Amino acid sequence: MTAYTADAADADFRDEGERLSADELAALQLKRLRDTLYRVYEHVPFYRRAFEKAGVHPDDCRSLADLSLFPFTTKADLREEYPFGMFAVPRSEVRRVHASSGTTGRPTVVGYTERDLSTWADVVARSIRAAGGRPGQMVHVAYGYGLFTGGLGAHYGAERLGCTVVPASGGMTDRQVALIQDFRPEVIMVTPSYMLTLLDEMERQGIDPRATSLRTGIFGAEPWTEEMRREIEERLGMDAVDIYGLSEVMGPGVAQEFASHKDGLHIWEDHFYPEVIDPLTGAVLPDGEPGELVFTSLTKEAMPVVRYRTRDLTRLLPGTARAAFRRMEKVTGRTDDMIILRGVNLYPTQIEEILLRTPGLAPHFQLRLTREGRMDALTVRVEARREADAERRRTAAAELVRAVKESVGVSVAVEVVDPETLERSLGKIKRIRDLRTPRE
Repeated sequence: MTAYTADAADADFRDEGERLSADELAALQLKRLRDTLYRVYEHVPFYRRAFEKAGVHPDDCRSLADLSLFPFTTKADLREEYPFGMFAVPRSEVRRVHASSGTTGRPTVVGYTERDLSTWADVVARSIRAAGGRPGQMVHVAYGYGLFTGGLGAHYGAERLGCTVVPASGGMTDRQVALIQDFRPEVIMVTPSYMLTLLDEMERQGIDPRATSLRTGIFGAEPWTEEMRREIEERLGMDAVDIYGLSEVMGPGVAQEFASHKDGLHIWEDHFYPEVIDPLTGAVLPDGEPGELVFTSLTKEAMPVVRYRTRDLTRLLPGTARAAFRRMEKVTGRTDDMIILRGVNLYPTQIEEILLRTPGLAPHFQLRLTREGRMDALTVRVEARREADAERRRTAAAELVRAVKESVGVSVAVEVVDPETLERSLGKIKRIRDLRTPRE
């Protein structure tokens, strides 16, 4: 893909961590890993019990491969220890807490010491720099602020890099467009689905998105496809790059795509150690094999996690822009977002990839699961593009039905609706609406 703004003169920038050789990185990882295992064993009762139940002790970790001997941590574990049971420091040493929404149960709570907050700012600054952001530029942060880690994580990382921050948060879309027009930021950090909402609002107001000041978009917090990247880059004339993170491990800034390469996200392995496992058996898979991503934090003080199961599906690849750091492919979906439809596994990103290749269809869609008799059914509700007439809509619907059947192997219904019909995302988008009644 074309890189619109990544300047070659600064493409080789490296901070101290990025200058490590592969051998130096491995030695640092092992030291930090052993320190983390001892920290949680001594200070977190949950981990002491889990290690003893698994018959392992921090002394058993003599190589990075020995990490596989230790038990996993899950979101359910964090909820069981709500609110502060996973903390490895006294509560008085915690300078900030974040939490999940808790919409499906107890929220997961994470804590940060002063040093944790500084480390977090460092890795986000490194991420923005890799994306093409530079000191002195203005960064429009449209991730949500508050207990969600996105807004504040991006905010302090941009300031650490030396940027000017516009803390716009989510919502008030027309006002956000006005701020972009008036303040002229070069960088925007936001979910890709909300970027589409901003683009639609610009066009509704008669603004040419390519004429705005935005040249770098750093998008995360939800899976998105290469087709979505092309859509955003073509409409905005910018670099659209991926950032990855999750609250339980740190927040945004765990891994970052380089604007100069756009070939997956380099994991900042001096702070976060990745594994990919078979989601059914838990066996560690070799690099290159797809599976579930697992992280162990290496430098977190307040709430280290050991082998945290992210539920995100990806694979690990050799580094390119930073040879010592492995890359992860763009997340293709989550194990808990998977739809099993008549025996076929399907992810929302598969539908997105297909519909964005279908002329006449916009990137705004929703998947509706219903039950017809004893069989589950899936309807794709998708908006038409503004220029699509009735005949183009009918043709597009038929093309999407055929393409999903050929690509995924399952039959779906398609409902093409008018532009601006579906609810717009103000943050993380919810693609699936399960309208099935429970089986008797």
